Amino acid sequence: MLTPSAVQNAKRRAASYKLADERGMYLLVKPDGARWWRLDYRRPGSSKRNTISLGVFPDVSLRQARARRDEARELLAQGIDPGEKRKAEAAAHADSFEAVAREWIAKRSPKWAPTHADKIVRRLERDVFPWIGSKPVAKVTAPEVLAVLRRIESRGAVETAYRARTNCGQVFRYAVATGRAESDVSRDLHGALTAATPKHYAAIVDPDRAGELLNAIDAFNGSFVTRSALQLAPLVFVRPGELRLAEWAEFDLDKAEWYIPAAKMKTRQAHLVPLSAQAIEILRELHPLTGRRRYVFPGGRDPNRAMSNMALNAALRRMGFDKDTMTTHGFRAMARTILDEVLGFRPDFIEHQLAHAVRDPNGRAYNRTAHLPERRKMMQAWADYLGQLRKGDRKVVPIRLGADARH
Repeated sequence: MLTPSAVQNAKRRAASYKLADERGMYLLVKPDGARWWRLDYRRPGSSKRNTISLGVFPDVSLRQARARRDEARELLAQGIDPGEKRKAEAAAHADSFEAVAREWIAKRSPKWAPTHADKIVRRLERDVFPWIGSKPVAKVTAPEVLAVLRRIESRGAVETAYRARTNCGQVFRYAVATGRAESDVSRDLHGALTAATPKHYAAIVDPDRAGELLNAIDAFNGSFVTRSALQLAPLVFVRPGELRLAEWAEFDLDKAEWYIPAAKMKTRQAHLVPLSAQAIEILRELHPLTGRRRYVFPGGRDPNRAMSNMALNAALRRMGFDKDTMTTHGFRAMARTILDEVLGFRPDFIEHQLAHAVRDPNGRAYNRTAHLPERRKMMQAWADYLGQLRKGDRKVVPIRLGADARH
């Protein structure tokens, strides 16, 4: 029999060798020094020798290896091949709902924005996997999925329940496509959930209130980085995640452009943001502080990471703007509304600058440079108008973009 010290002191040799224990178990010592626990056995009713692994030392101690050996030999006494049982369990796990879901995510996520992938993974890990993750995907029933969704509903997260149902359906359809399920059982749940009320991000769209907000941001006495991000947000009106994850390498301040790569965009298409003179001024003032690092707006605790996704909304709350009045995402609605209804810019220019799915008359998606000269003028006019609102001046100076500006 082996002793713990004999196992610990086993030396590597030029060729693999065995140190026998008892009842078919031994330690296999590899030339690279790795030590593997092995068990030799004969299948029930067969004279052929088989081998299974019991783990690797020191992750698996001598005592633990012996316990695994005894479990395997108990199975043999019952006429069960431990190696075949292990293969069957591995195959069942490969076809479990969680395994199929993670495979689906791995296949699809290269085409998603990183934040989108993270949300799906967290949603499934928190609300779905604990209840149906270990079940074979082909054996999950509609009532079981509904029970999962009801748990989410019970905490008031109706929209999350709908998103979870959508994700489950995507996993089931992937399982059907890969031959591991016969149908998408979530299809039978349409109408079974509480009707979701569409929620819109709170936004200030009245010019007078917008001026009050801009002045409050300028007077913000918190972090300089946070204030700079809040000052830039209305000027560029990108999505909060795109602003938070902005990197200095994406900016060309001399050309007054911010190039956001496709991997960061919700639409998975690269986006070009023309920068106004006011936006350039904010960035140049911030550059001496954060310009030597990756992120334009680093976190307060770790400057090598981007600021928290809650930082800007938390700053708005500190300034007295509650979640039903204004959110960081609300700067997009502010720009969309005022640019159209007050400044009179063409809706397709606005929608394209918002990085929405705008298409031309032939059904083609506009590329990132479409209408760039007009959008440059629009972004500068917008920044100038925000400056007027800070002073309480709502007067609109006519903007000339050409004969087709509104057609």
